[in-house]
Formats: sequence, structure tokens, C-alpha cells
Amino acid sequence: MKILLGIVMLLTSVWHQWQVHAEFFTSIGQMTDLIYKERDLVQSLKEYIREEEERLSKIKSWASRIEELTTRSTSDPEGYLAHPVNAYKLVKRLNTDWLSLENMVLQDSTKGFIANLTLQREFFPNEEDETGAAKALMRLQDTYRLDPDVIARGVLPGTKYVSSLSVDDCFGMGKIAYNDGDYYHTVLWMQEALKLLDEGEESTISKVDVLDYLSYTVFQLGDIHRAVELTRRLLVLDSSHDRAGTNLRYFERLLEKQRSEEKINTTTDKEPPTPNSGVYARPLDYLPERDTYEALCRGEGIRMTPRRQKRLFCRYHDGYRNPLLILSPIKEEDEWDSPSIVRYLDVLSNDEIEKIKQLAKPRLARATVRDPKTGVLTTANYRVSQR
Repeated sequence: MKILLGIVMLLTSVWHQWQVHAEFFTSIGQMTDLIYKERDLVQSLKEYIREEEERLSKIKSWASRIEELTTRSTSDPEGYLAHPVNAYKLVKRLNTDWLSLENMVLQDSTKGFIANLTLQREFFPNEEDETGAAKALMRLQDTYRLDPDVIARGVLPGTKYVSSLSVDDCFGMGKIAYNDGDYYHTVLWMQEALKLLDEGEESTISKVDVLDYLSYTVFQLGDIHRAVELTRRLLVLDSSHDRAGTNLRYFERLLEKQRSEEKINTTTDKEPPTPNSGVYARPLDYLPERDTYEALCRGEGIRMTPRRQKRLFCRYHDGYRNPLLILSPIKEEDEWDSPSIVRYLDVLSNDEIEKIKQLAKPRLARATVRDPKTGVLTTANYRVSQR
């Protein structure tokens, strides 16, 4: 009975959530809808392409036919016009046929596609969603200590598909981190974008674009040596880059000052700082418990001893002789002993699960936390689920 009551409470809680437009990235259910919307748009786009190709094919055929006529007529204009039918057809073509061609060229076959795109755009993710999705990927990167190269190549442990990131994608990740003042992740993703460009990947993003962000970001992290090195590389590619030239002069002055201080430190038997190798430490988090739960996510938490594991069982539970569960008891599986964590299996059928998802999806809202200062419920970038 307790189990059934819990299910009812869950459904009631889900049902009373308000619908939100943004934050698609926090809900797999809404992200699934986007997949089907994109599929419909692709079909609409293909229909538009088919109509355009058909129209261009007619124009091309018409142009070939007229080209053949003009080649023949210009070789002997007087002889060609001596035939009265040719004279008539020339006048007709210029008066009627070219007008028909003009109308064909001006045909707007984009209306159907644009109308569909405009309709679907109402349900598209917005800038906030893209930023949130990028930050969520960075949190996974930090939690599981994944190298950007691993994520960019899409070979992630435990995933079914391989999906890689392009130069544009990595550059976009870096820009989002940069705009958020997150220079640690900016460097990681700009370095990955630069690496892909060095490997020869084609992109609308240039090395100059990447180096512009990367050089200034490493400077913000205090690595003046590397900032100078990257800025010089940028100027080799684009010597007319005004901001890079100004930055280089500024960085070189700071570097000279730093070297002077290092000489003083050397004379006073203090060890001078070594140039950074391009690897930077992750900033300390303002949530001290984050290190603990990230370790748990990586499976580095408390290990279950064999003795404790022997006390974990699987069983059938009839809800203390609940009439509804006597003939079909619920399957229970112990996952942990203290605190007690139990997994329930086959409680709902697949059809029932789908029905609950359909009922809950329109009411999903971003999960909130209580602000410790104001006491007001608010969203937090470290809690992005929907409920």
C-alpha cells in the first residue's frame, strides 16, 4: 500500500508543475520532442530542395534550348531572319517566352518551408538553453575528469553512439565559458578547437579567432609567458590584428617586469616561478560537498565489503498481505544497507510508464533550491533536472 501511495504522490507532484518554455536541456522528455521536430523540418527542407531542383531543371533546359537557337541565329543573322517563321518566333520569344521565364525565376518555393520553420521555431531552444547545455557538458567533464579530446571525439564510456564535436562546437563551448568568466574551461575548449584546426579540420572558425580568445584567457589565468607566445603566433597569421598588437606590447612589458622580479628573487635565493605548460588547475568550488558527490559519481565512494554484501537480498513483497499484491507481489532488490536503499522492479508496465510520461511532460518545470540568504526558491546551475 505504501508503494502505491508513493506512486500516487509522485503523479500528483508531477501533475501540478507549471509548464516552461526554456531549459530543454534539463529534460530528456522535451529533448526527445526536439528530435522529432528536427526530423519534420528535415523532411520539409527536402521538399523545398526538390521543388527548387525541379524549377532550376526547367530553367536550365530552357536556357540550353535558347542557347542553341542563339548560336545558330548569330552565325548568320540575316539568313536566319530571312525565314519569316524565325522572325516571328524571335519576336514571340522576347515578348512572351522571356516573360514566362522571368515569372519562373521569381517563383517563391520557400513559403511552405519558411512557414513550417516559423511555426516550429516557437518550440525551439533559446540562447539560455544552449548555454545551459554547454555548462551541463562541462559539469560532466569535471565530474568524470574527462579530457576535452575524449569528449570532442565522442568516445564516451557507457554511451551507445559516437558523436563528435567540430571546431565550431568546441569554439562555441569556449565562448560560452569565456562569457561566463570561466577561464579554466575556456582554455580547455579553445585549445581543443586549435588542435582540431592544426590537424586540418575545415571550419568557418579561423586559427586567428581561436588564438584571440586563447591568448587573452591564459593571460587572465596569470600565464604571461604563454600569452606572449600565443599572441605572437596570432600576429604571424594576421599581422594587421590591432588588438593583438596592443596586447602583445602590454604582455611583453609585464613579462619584462616579471623577469626583473625573478632576477631579484634569484639573488635572494628564492626559486623563480617556472613557465606554465598549458595545464591549469581547476578553480576551487564554493560548494565544499561537490568534491564528495563527484567522487561518488566516479564510483570512488565507500565500497561495500563482502560481509555487508552478503546481507543484501532479492525478495517478493506483497505489501503486508495487500489484496492487490498477493497474486502479483512486487520484486524488491537491496542496493545498500545503511541507509537502506531498495530497488523495485517491474512495478509498472511499459504502457503505464509511457502514459505517465505523456501526462507529466507538459507540466515539467526546472527543479529549484532554496536560496540560503533570501529563503526564496530559485534555480541553480548545479541542479538542472526537471520535476
